[in-house]
Amino acid sequence: MSQKKNLPPLQKAYLEQVVPALMAARGYKNKHQVPALSKIVLNTGISSAADKNQIADAARDMALIAGQKPILNKSRKAIANFKLREGQIVGCSVTLRGDSMWNFLMRLLAVGLPTIRDFRGTSSKLDGQGNYNIGISDFTIFPEIQVESAKRQMGLDITLVTTADTDDEGRELLRLLGMPFRRTENTAPKSTAA
Repeated sequence: MSQKKNLPPLQKAYLEQVVPALMAARGYKNKHQVPALSKIVLNTGISSAADKNQIADAARDMALIAGQKPILNKSRKAIANFKLREGQIVGCSVTLRGDSMWNFLMRLLAVGLPTIRDFRGTSSKLDGQGNYNIGISDFTIFPEIQVESAKRQMGLDITLVTTADTDDEGRELLRLLGMPFRRTENTAPKSTAA
């Protein structure tokens, strides 16, 4: 008998709670019709004036956040106005799948986003194909990064790629997974000027 692999907590919640909830709400007849999270892509830019130490620091910080080594992205062509040469390192990125994807999403939702100052939720706008993008201006929201050792502020783009066909399906999937979407209704009281 083979033992069942220990699933990450968020993946277990997806299988046990989110899938049945979406099947009931959306009327899916088969569990394979239910939208799922397929990958998470992390990306950060590196200044064109960065030296080797800054590039190494950015790659190290990205590896700490993601839990795996990032790839360095190089420019495809030279742009003189931006002082950019062809083949120059301009960023680094990581693609997470499987357990590392679920573990990162759990850390983002439970630890990362709540530590943002004056956090009131994320935008509920998706990209038109069921995928969701978050821009984070300061990567020190993750506990793996020591604030004292961070030499420069680094932004982070996070893309959650889903198998959803529409934005509504993707939004519902992410909401059930725990994404803290901002409330869209206007809660301010109306003034009654006479």
